[in-house]
Amino acid sequence: MQKLLNSLFVMAPESYLSLDGENVIASIGEKVAGCFPLYSFESILYFGQKGVSPSLMGACAARGINLSFFSPSGEFLAGIQGKSGANRALRENLYKISSDEAASLTVAKGFVSSKIYNTRWIVERTAREYPERVDAVKLKIAGAFLKRTYQMLPEAKNFDALRKMEAEADSCYYGVLDEVILQNKKDFFFSALPSDPPKDPLGAVLSFLYALMLQECTHALEGAGLDPDAGLLHRDRCGDVSLAMDLMEEFRGVICDRLAISTINIKGLNAEHFERQEDGSVFLNKNGRKAILNAWQAKKKETLRHPYLQEKITWGMLPNIQALLLARYIRGEIDAYPPFLWK
Repeated sequence: MQKLLNSLFVMAPESYLSLDGENVIASIGEKVAGCFPLYSFESILYFGQKGVSPSLMGACAARGINLSFFSPSGEFLAGIQGKSGANRALRENLYKISSDEAASLTVAKGFVSSKIYNTRWIVERTAREYPERVDAVKLKIAGAFLKRTYQMLPEAKNFDALRKMEAEADSCYYGVLDEVILQNKKDFFFSALPSDPPKDPLGAVLSFLYALMLQECTHALEGAGLDPDAGLLHRDRCGDVSLAMDLMEEFRGVICDRLAISTINIKGLNAEHFERQEDGSVFLNKNGRKAILNAWQAKKKETLRHPYLQEKITWGMLPNIQALLLARYIRGEIDAYPPFLWK
């Protein structure tokens, strides 16, 4: 259990939440694992299996405290929004921003800046750690380009300019991604930007991980009371979970790409984990999906210090935390949305 952003994260699957007076009680079996004043929370995110007492549900509803239920793996199941109408006002503010190009552009720059900043970090770290095994000069040149693009993002006057910078940064990053693969280059290589359907094993792994991350971001936004369909960067993607696609940009490189590359580099995948179709598409088979899902769940349990909050969290909590920060910005509680910039 952890308190962040006036929110209580209950991650232990065996935990049960109840109300004692004005306090939230977290129990594991007969042991009290935590006691927190209910008034100190704006939301409770419950990832357990044992449940929440009706009295606590009622108290949350009466006080306008969001109570969101997730599966232990992070799937959003249901939520209690309370009687205050706060979530309705939050979504109305989101729709206003989404329909305003200038307001959307401000937040969209944050999503793109996070992606570029984090991919630059991946490139530069590889050059530092493996100078004898990679083309370090090539990676340093790419890192310098990504740094310049990141610094120029605030100058983007409209979405066309922003998308041009994003596309150039993507081309630069993916152009050197092959250098980051250190093992089994015969089977794993980068040939083109990820496509649907994927055409090579690395593309198959990335596509699968991107789908998992999109689902995580969708659930995180729902838990924060936001509409996953109301995009700010992907404003033209009608019918898609476009806000989830926006949020996912922050995690493509730093979680998905890194996990794919690290799994390959420790020889956790090989050619036998893939199926090739007659049309040339390539997909993970059952054993391949199992290997990636195991790596995914292990990654979500690893810890880091959040660069904005300066608190220790797990990688699995990150989409929820960024969704809560976005909700705070949309409510007007903070002056700017702080994108995730990994250091």
